[in-house]
Amino acid sequence: MGIKTALPTYELGLYFLVVTCAIAYSGMEIFESSQGLADELGLESINRKTFRDNIKPGWHYFGRKMDTADFEWAMWFSSFRNFIIFALSGHVLFAKICSMTVPQHRSVVYMVYGMLTVLGTMGTTYLTIILAHCLVLYTIAITKQKWLCFVAGLCSLASFKVEPFSTWQSEFVTGTFDLQDVLFYGGSGFSIMRCMSFALENCERKDGNYSIFALLKYNFYLPFFFFGPIMTFDRFYEQVHVSELRRKDYEMWHIRLNAIIHLLAIVAVDMFFHYFYILTLPSDMKFVSRLSDWALAGLAYSNLVYDWVKAAVMFGVINTIARLDHLDPPQPPKCITMLYVFAETHFDRGINDWLCKYVYDYLGGNHDNILKELVATISTFLVTTLWLGPCEIVYIWSICNCFGLNFELWVQQFFQLKPFASMEGGMSEAMSRRIRAFFGAANFWAIVLYNILALNSLDFALLVSRRILQLGFPLSTLSIWFITYCGVQLIKERERILAIREEEREAKEKAE
Repeated sequence: MGIKTALPTYELGLYFLVVTCAIAYSGMEIFESSQGLADELGLESINRKTFRDNIKPGWHYFGRKMDTADFEWAMWFSSFRNFIIFALSGHVLFAKICSMTVPQHRSVVYMVYGMLTVLGTMGTTYLTIILAHCLVLYTIAITKQKWLCFVAGLCSLASFKVEPFSTWQSEFVTGTFDLQDVLFYGGSGFSIMRCMSFALENCERKDGNYSIFALLKYNFYLPFFFFGPIMTFDRFYEQVHVSELRRKDYEMWHIRLNAIIHLLAIVAVDMFFHYFYILTLPSDMKFVSRLSDWALAGLAYSNLVYDWVKAAVMFGVINTIARLDHLDPPQPPKCITMLYVFAETHFDRGINDWLCKYVYDYLGGNHDNILKELVATISTFLVTTLWLGPCEIVYIWSICNCFGLNFELWVQQFFQLKPFASMEGGMSEAMSRRIRAFFGAANFWAIVLYNILALNSLDFALLVSRRILQLGFPLSTLSIWFITYCGVQLIKERERILAIREEEREAKEKAE
């Protein structure tokens, strides 16, 4: 079945209408539940500490309380907003002066400013710890042994993710400000991943070794240091050493537009949290168990959409600064609404690119061999588990997603067998697209259920699964499946249009 297979316009219109009505209905139920929660919080007798801690006064002219359950969002855009703006503004200022005067030395200025900011924020001890890890991994990198670089890198990463080593190192850093733990583990984790990228790329270099200063310039680029995204060393090194800095046509216009879009997105999310308490509701099983199947499904889906929006905005802000520095950073993650296959599911494109380059694609080849794919996926999720921090919920999340990724290949290989291939060849392309979307809808909800494990809790994931698949069968199960099928068809239609546009663009370039 070709990606450019079209469906009748009236059929697509029906799918759009069904999806729109379903989202509106589910959204209304979540709004009413949030309103009910707000009313309960107004009662003196209410005894839900979690709700009281997470639902706090918001913008006074809304006259409503706000969902503040997400620490990362509150940290970025409320609690520590001014500190983050101050540090990044300083980077932009010095980077601009440098690019106008000595562009060939801009990487040095990035490094010096980044190291001074880390020193001023976290102290001498923390900077010494990071430099020590960089030095150790650089020493191993010059051996040009990939396996040794990888093992050493994973050991260094484990020292920040596994007890008692992580606590032992963190105790060296003194300080009491609320952001300390986030900056400590964020900066150290991303530093080790960057050092591993440097070491593995150094192994690929045929003539000599990269210098230790190349590693430090790469690691201490401030916009990426604490919060990512990860840009592999080969791409960063190539782009940051371009001495003739030129902008593409309309590039600054696009940068300004993206900055405005991110600002509007921040305002929109804050406004949304005044009316929809999607992060706090799943924290109380007693309250959320009273919701309807539709509201539960919408709540699970909206949590994943919000996590994508958060990642897109946070990385988007950093990427905007990186583009001002004439870099081409990793793109924001693909929206969960556009996903129905495990192979494209990720919430951090930088980490995803890193894992694909050094683990998944390296071991899996072209991903058509079941045994190689199994080894590649298991290895990838072992590294991912260590990156996220080993714990029970991460183990469950990794196992589920590893199984989902492999199961996709198994099903694909199974239906490529001659009897099924002949059967599909005998039907129209439109019917083939409908059947594939039918299975894609089931896959979509597997992605949702597997990932709310990490975003919310195991109890909430089990509750949603039981209500949709068991207690809600057959009405809720089949109706939600059909609505998701309609959504997958709309995704496929978007993919079809993009494929046609890409083909036209390539044809135009060849003609020119």
